[in-house]
Amino acid sequence: MSVSPALAAGVPPAGRVDYSAFVVRAEDGACRLDLAVDGVTCAACIREIEDGVAGAPGLEAARLNYTTRRLTLRLAEDADPAEAVARLERLGYRAYPFTPSREEAIESAETKDLLTRLGVAAFATMNIMLLSVSVWSGNASDIDPATRDLFHWISALIAIPAVAYSGQPFFRAAIRSIRSGALGMDVPISLGVLLAVGVSLYETAHSATHAYFDSAVMLLAFLLAGRVLDQAMRKRTRAVAGNLIALRGDTARRIGSDGAIVEVPVLAIKAGERIAVRPGDRIAVDGVVEEGASEVDASLVTGETAHDPVAPGAIVHSGTLNVSGALVVRATAAAESSLVAEVNKLLDAALLAKSKYVRIADKAARLYSPVVHATALLTAIGWIAWGADPHFAILTAVAVLIITCPCALGLAVPAVQVVVSGALFKAGVLLGSGDGVERIATCDTVVLDKTGTLTSPEARLANRAEAPADLVALAARLAQTSSHPLAKALGLALSREGLDTRPLAGAREEPGRGVVAIFDGVEARLGSAAFCDAEAEAAQALADDPDATAIAVSLGARRAVLTLRQTLREDAAETVARLERMGLSVMIVSGDREGPVARAAAAVGVADWRAGAKPGDKTALIEALKGEGRRVLMVGDGLNDAPALAAAHASLSPISASHLTQTCADALVLGDRLGPVADAVALTRRALAVMRQNLWLATLYNLIAVPIAVAGYVTPLVAAIAMSGSSIVVTVNALRAQARPRKAATGASPSASPARSAAAAAPRPAFEEAAP
Repeated sequence: MSVSPALAAGVPPAGRVDYSAFVVRAEDGACRLDLAVDGVTCAACIREIEDGVAGAPGLEAARLNYTTRRLTLRLAEDADPAEAVARLERLGYRAYPFTPSREEAIESAETKDLLTRLGVAAFATMNIMLLSVSVWSGNASDIDPATRDLFHWISALIAIPAVAYSGQPFFRAAIRSIRSGALGMDVPISLGVLLAVGVSLYETAHSATHAYFDSAVMLLAFLLAGRVLDQAMRKRTRAVAGNLIALRGDTARRIGSDGAIVEVPVLAIKAGERIAVRPGDRIAVDGVVEEGASEVDASLVTGETAHDPVAPGAIVHSGTLNVSGALVVRATAAAESSLVAEVNKLLDAALLAKSKYVRIADKAARLYSPVVHATALLTAIGWIAWGADPHFAILTAVAVLIITCPCALGLAVPAVQVVVSGALFKAGVLLGSGDGVERIATCDTVVLDKTGTLTSPEARLANRAEAPADLVALAARLAQTSSHPLAKALGLALSREGLDTRPLAGAREEPGRGVVAIFDGVEARLGSAAFCDAEAEAAQALADDPDATAIAVSLGARRAVLTLRQTLREDAAETVARLERMGLSVMIVSGDREGPVARAAAAVGVADWRAGAKPGDKTALIEALKGEGRRVLMVGDGLNDAPALAAAHASLSPISASHLTQTCADALVLGDRLGPVADAVALTRRALAVMRQNLWLATLYNLIAVPIAVAGYVTPLVAAIAMSGSSIVVTVNALRAQARPRKAATGASPSASPARSAAAAAPRPAFEEAAP
């Protein structure tokens, strides 16, 4: 008795699963359910499943990723997914909640099953071939008809049980497709194998010279081998993206109110709870160190391999590795809201979204069934009308059925998406949009914000000694509510001094202006000089320190101006040079004063810059550039950058950006380097080229192979080899998208701007500049 891989892996029957318990609800009310689908064998399954569940009550959208075999259902709030799952079951597919560990177990069981069936088919093929070689040689000499018939019948006795067992993956899927009214690729494959065996039995019963048992069994062997290789290649492409949740671990050591340490699932950890982290353990959730001192490997967040020292008050992220000392960490976010979980959600969103090229491939695959069956039927009728033997016409039609499988087309783009998402993550870029690859790759102009983008998010308070201590302490707490890069930098600098950084209750932010709250019954403000009614104080502070940027704080009638300085990101000049060498125009647009912006532009070699730009000015500039036919890549991190990010052709934002800014961006940049921006452009350009190559390879394969098959020059065996080979070729080609871009030489190229050439030729200054 055959057992499905899902049951072999210990998946419970569908009737025992409460799918509503696995629905993930976002803050905006959107609901999502991820299902692993058993029995997805070809690109035609995408259409069958997505169309089959469409229209279920409460279902807004469904997307099946062929590479991961994950079906994502987007549901209305409080919708019950039971009907969508029931429709899947009526189609003949088995679905169960998706978890990476369970999916690995099911895939291992499925691979083992396929290898067993492949072994049976290969063993039967070798034995039948021994008999066939004797018949072929005998037909060329003087074999006795009775002996030839005996060899044919022995071949039939070997072939029939081998086909019945080894062909089950194809036969079961074909029956399921026929019952659901959708004809996938398994239908023509099954039809081709059964026709080859049927014709051979007929020929054997009539003492014919030729039989095709060897072709039927060998066809199955090659189809199974192709499926095993396809599964292995898909596993490799998924491995490129990586299982990020594994970085978080499955359990954490929670410290109870009585001080007892209990090991609990990571998902049980809530914000405010304390966990104990031993040396060598990964930190399970985002949090703040309360006790202990150690070093952590934070390469997941920063991209740097050097270990970061941590002590009480230090912020740590999930997925980072505690290297040396024991720590007690208080969680600041639940496990499902941690950095690793958010990163995984971004990658999933990128892989599941349908880009333009995915939609093209899907539409082509949808035409497969009617076109291929009509072509095969017309091929058989045409050959018979031409006077060919019926068995030759049937075998030629079988070859047409097999060789036209759209698997290569179905894999052409999704495989590249999986690979490039993983490659971008390794380069420090989190792709959050399915069509972001195509849009980033086609940009010709880069617009950079200054504060928090060109400059480091960290800052130094220049006039700390002159500022009133109580107003500085108040600013430390107000800054925690602001999403502006300057306020965030101030808050980070003051938190490192050990000041109280608890947010003030009731504090609210007015975008582009500042934060206001009530403190001890008096209105407190932090923000622009105009917002805090401190223009005169700001003018005096900037006159004393022209290179600084001012942020004001007020408490009732009292006010102070704090001057901050930030440094350029270490690789800012190099990144601008790389972008220009790739043919992109680079400009800086900042809300800061003209002096600091000019000095920053000169330091990185950008000749085109704008200062004093308000949020509306940035958006207007983007629209003007678009009106000139340019495709703009906007890179910014402030709340005031969100409209420009949304208006741009494509957008990137540092991981330190505000939540709204991250939402508007197509991808996020990890770490303190600006280099991933150039890496993103290089990798997406390469990926786009590979996508186009794969689509052309799949199209050319059919344009060349189908006419040859129709002409009768291809046997079913050769068709099986060609079909499997085409899928492997596009998958192997997709792996080219993971190649890391080579950094350009440090010298300036002929196309670089004069400012860039001067900056490249001059020694790098120890540049310290004002935060805009």
